[in-house]
Amino acid sequence: MQFSRWMVSSGLMALLACAGVSRAETKVELTNVHLCCRACVAAVGNILKEIPGVEGKCDQQSKTVTITAADEKTAQKALDALAKGGFHGKTANKELSIKDDSGVKKGKVQTLTVAGVHDCCNSCNNAIKAALKKVDGVKGNTATAKKDSFEVTGDFDAAELIKALNDAGFHVKVKQ
Repeated sequence: MQFSRWMVSSGLMALLACAGVSRAETKVELTNVHLCCRACVAAVGNILKEIPGVEGKCDQQSKTVTITAADEKTAQKALDALAKGGFHGKTANKELSIKDDSGVKKGKVQTLTVAGVHDCCNSCNNAIKAALKKVDGVKGNTATAKKDSFEVTGDFDAAELIKALNDAGFHVKVKQ
């Protein structure tokens, strides 16, 4: 009798310990991420596999990246790494998000150089150029596939330009 109580008690403790571990897991979905091709999907996968305690899943068709992490701190590291890799998206979580670290200043400019964009192929480059065309006053750009920086010229609002790129799923920083 004593032995069976010990077994039940041990089993219950183990079950509660496992339940506690699974509750600590954090899941966040990043939407509207630029994932035009297998190379984009592979790049996201390679970024996320470098972060211990993170698993990532891309859905190219719905433009989403689902991150499962050991905890919120690790999930934020994954989001930060994706931004550093030139990917942008939105989450429904106020605590976990891609931060605005673009360094953009409000106001009109005639030229702006941005860096850090994920631009692995012509499809990426076409999407970047399409986003730039949506910004009033943009006259030209030097965006080229397989280059992570480019210059934009015209008479346009710098913050609007960054927002257009972010909305298209690209994360960039203003090059000073």
